[in-house]
Amino acid sequence: MSLKQIKKKVLSVIKLISTILIISALGWELGNIYAALNNQNMPSNLNFIFWIGRFALVAHLIEGIIATVYASSKNKAPIQYGIYTFFVGTVGLWELFIESNEDLIPKAQ
Repeated sequence: MSLKQIKKKVLSVIKLISTILIISALGWELGNIYAALNNQNMPSNLNFIFWIGRFALVAHLIEGIIATVYASSKNKAPIQYGIYTFFVGTVGLWELFIESNEDLIPKAQ
């Protein structure tokens, strides 16, 4: 197995895990909001998990906004890149930057 194939598989696993964790963080936060609206208390020992989830959601949101702005400046589909990057995180942003830089490199014919 070549290094390129290994890299591709590792990135695929990272994207899958990141997507699952971000969806989980969204679910946790929605559950917390629902509990607050219905005057229910979440166990206090889960506060640490909520703060980690909030940090991840904010970080991914910022990455999604960066991807949206960057993709729109390169005449790509900004909303699609923004949503994709929100769910997969830094890997999506990195893929967008690499893809844009490859456009600048002339292809050998």
